[in-house]
Amino acid sequence: MVEEFYRTEKEDIYYSIIPTTTQYARNAMFAGLMPAEIERKYPSLWVNEDKEGHKNGKELELLQENLKRFGFNLKTTYHKVLNVQYGKKMIENLPNMMNNDLNVVVYNFIDMLSHARTDNDLVRELAEDENAYRAVTQTWFEHSALMDVLKFLSNKKVNIIITTDHGSVKVDRAVKVKGDKGLSTNLRYKVGRLMDYNNKEVFEVKDCTQIFLPKLAITSPYIFARSNDFFAYPNNYNQYVQYYMNTFQHGGISMEEVMIPFIFLKQR
Repeated sequence: MVEEFYRTEKEDIYYSIIPTTTQYARNAMFAGLMPAEIERKYPSLWVNEDKEGHKNGKELELLQENLKRFGFNLKTTYHKVLNVQYGKKMIENLPNMMNNDLNVVVYNFIDMLSHARTDNDLVRELAEDENAYRAVTQTWFEHSALMDVLKFLSNKKVNIIITTDHGSVKVDRAVKVKGDKGLSTNLRYKVGRLMDYNNKEVFEVKDCTQIFLPKLAITSPYIFARSNDFFAYPNNYNQYVQYYMNTFQHGGISMEEVMIPFIFLKQR
């Protein structure tokens, strides 16, 4: 659909970091730094897992610091599109955005769809499997403000990059993990004290400094789900497993989550 209006100059695959979640991967992408480096270098721009507050509220500042470190003095805007109204407002502002050197637009729709598919029976029916999931996404994209933006820019002399911070994977096997109340809630990775798990069923990182993640406590390892696994608590185990079985999740290690596209487009 995009190539009706653009020529693909370059299409590549690169690697997300782990955990493959927005909190870690998107902050790292905009900062050009690993999470532990962000925490050390820009403590006011990083909110740890165990702290209250918006975990992705400083992406523009991280991007600006990234550009500054490399000597780029660019007029930059940042737009996070969370609803249709904001998307329409951005379209109205496009002529003004053409005066900038760099415009960053973050669309949360795919993430929102995967979470809605978990929590909403109607969405689960609509996006029952991978093919249906893609069809719903395609229908949305065709009528979205994002498509209108791409059409508007297609006859302008601009370079466009499309990428993401992580993918998602359909999960179908539960792995038991016990922990205290402070255990992180993500289904594909866990961090926290006093975790109990079978280390043969997970990818375990006892020393988080090895993968440049913040240390929450001396005894807080990170564990990651592999393949199509997801973590489940022993309490209400069967009910929990039934609820999350065959949902799309991210945060762990699979090709679908970790290998992500980087596409460079030019006008035809």
